[in-house]
Amino acid sequence: MSAKSDSKSDVVVKLPIGSLRDFSGHPYKVRDDESMRETAESVKTFGVLVPIIVRPCDGGGYEIISGHRRKRACELAGIDAMPAIVRDLDDDAATIVMVDSNLQRENVLPSERAQAYKMKLEALRRQAGRKAKENSVQVGQNSESRTSREILAENSPDSSTQIQRYIRLTELAPELQEMVDNKKIAFTPAVELSYLSESEQQLLLDAMDSEQATPSLSQAQRLKQFSQRGELTAAVMRAIMSEEKKPEIDRITITGDRLRKYFPRSYTPKQMEETIIKLLEQWQKRRKREAER
Repeated sequence: MSAKSDSKSDVVVKLPIGSLRDFSGHPYKVRDDESMRETAESVKTFGVLVPIIVRPCDGGGYEIISGHRRKRACELAGIDAMPAIVRDLDDDAATIVMVDSNLQRENVLPSERAQAYKMKLEALRRQAGRKAKENSVQVGQNSESRTSREILAENSPDSSTQIQRYIRLTELAPELQEMVDNKKIAFTPAVELSYLSESEQQLLLDAMDSEQATPSLSQAQRLKQFSQRGELTAAVMRAIMSEEKKPEIDRITITGDRLRKYFPRSYTPKQMEETIIKLLEQWQKRRKREAER
């Protein structure tokens, strides 16, 4: 299949629900929750207002690139056909469109975002590799990787650094990923735990179950340190997990690359900090004035 698609020439067609199949490795879960029930009711009343995007399958039928929730809503509403735009996309181009069309949605779980970023980054790297070969230019792995991450960050709500942290979550055991999704383990400790080996993560799950506790950031960091030294045993895990947790100090960390887009390039970190404090002081004074009215 061609990697090119001209969105200006897109034509909407109606396709039977039975001819549609899910995107291979689709990272976003389709849940039959209250939101889905509301969508199904809307589809039943008004129809599908935004066509789904699909591509032809070699063996017949179509693979959904964007629109898995709309398809499920049609199934629940008893609708047997829906509007679609058919595009001729190769695997990598289809992956990029699939990720981008869903990433801006609300309520995307951390594990979904992590897998989506990983899939898109791999697709971008493969595309960069093909372009390098087509142009007969030797591109080093580090250069290619850096360029791919920059492209990914440019079209994503997260910074390059945060994207890499999300991708680390794909190294977690499914049970630990689920705990992150359910907010039983915080994001930052989860990133630290992702550096544990597969067997160590299984031992950790046993220790967490035994102690009925989940690791704090400081505990996750120590678990990682023991692992890197080759000293992380079941006994060490239980000892760390059995500790009485001290109240975490209230602390908010905002990375420089997240703030940088709001300031001129010439601003130093000190100037950025002073500007933020001034703006907060103005906001506080305004709130006081409003409270006194």
